[in-house]
Amino acid sequence: MGRARRNVWVLVAAQAILGAQMSMIFTVGGLAGQSLAPNPCFATLPLSLIILGSVLSSTRLSRFMQHYGRRAGFTLATGSGALGAAISAAALWYGSFGLFMFGALFTGVYMSAQGFYRFAATDTAPPEFQAKAISYVMAGGLAAAIIGPQLVKVTSQAMVVPFFATYLAVIVLNLTGPLLFSFLDIPRTPLAPKGSVAAGRPLKVLLRQPVIIVAMICATVSYALMNLVMTSTPLAVVGCGFTEGHAADIVGAHVLAMYLPSFFTGHLIARFGKEVIVGLGLVILAASGLVALSGVELEQFFVALMLLGVGWNFGFIGSTAMLASAHKPEERGTLQGVNDFVVFGGVFMASLSSGGLMNCSGGTVEAGWQAVNLAMVPFLVAAGGALIWLMLRPREV
Repeated sequence: MGRARRNVWVLVAAQAILGAQMSMIFTVGGLAGQSLAPNPCFATLPLSLIILGSVLSSTRLSRFMQHYGRRAGFTLATGSGALGAAISAAALWYGSFGLFMFGALFTGVYMSAQGFYRFAATDTAPPEFQAKAISYVMAGGLAAAIIGPQLVKVTSQAMVVPFFATYLAVIVLNLTGPLLFSFLDIPRTPLAPKGSVAAGRPLKVLLRQPVIIVAMICATVSYALMNLVMTSTPLAVVGCGFTEGHAADIVGAHVLAMYLPSFFTGHLIARFGKEVIVGLGLVILAASGLVALSGVELEQFFVALMLLGVGWNFGFIGSTAMLASAHKPEERGTLQGVNDFVVFGGVFMASLSSGGLMNCSGGTVEAGWQAVNLAMVPFLVAAGGALIWLMLRPREV
């Protein structure tokens, strides 16, 4: 438990400090993309390419960490995050939309690594502490929700080129990564010969397990829908006559709502069960869409985005706990990478759709915002149906 708690605190700090860059980038990325893009329909394409970078690197990064350890993988990813921010800053300086998109791909490698913090928290944790460990690490995002938007306010217009200083600040955040991860103490899982019992079950066997499949579906829907709405929010807020500062405050409140429940999500999972908490998360995501559809006043943006954050927290952490309890340590290099490939593949498609729905649906900001939120419905129905099927299915003895 001593080693497990120490690792959790290191990962909490990483989530807080390094994770702040993601709220910064998702606050300004769409606005910066809009200023560079030749067509407003492409405004959020750079944010989509961050997700694509995460998708393309998730399985490779997972296997890299299986071979060389979590510390090496996380440190490598912070270097990629710094490189992505540097390229994006250069793109803003030279006014190049293509270069801005190229930088986004490297940022995606860091984003993929941040997704593995939650799994790393369980590597040295006993079974009874795993859900709480995941929850505590996710709670580190609470500090990121404060740090990120405040840095955006200070840096977004600090230089002649808008948002240039924001990306310089992201570089500085990433440079703290090697120091943080030097305190991480997670032994590498010894590699077993492929096909042996010690190597774990084959992927095709793992992907036939109902718990694993439903966990992946619910995690994908929770994360993708959160990203779908969050990506369009700054465009909707500014488009409805509010300021960039208002957009930063709303995104900040959203990120707070994403991570604040993490202080008790693990306890709720221990008391009520993983499936119940995931189901509650899906219901709260639906409530977020209903509030967003009710109007475009500042208060409605705040409430909708805060509900969106809480729904994501319950849905994603609950799904992660389901997955973590359904595989063995020797299987994590394969399954966790595939899981995040699927999850962030869904997030990529949502992010790619977000800008088109927002800027190219109905001709007005209000119509675009409604289209974004209505798009949630079929996916919530699908995830809810899968979860109900799992809960009603007879338990295997």
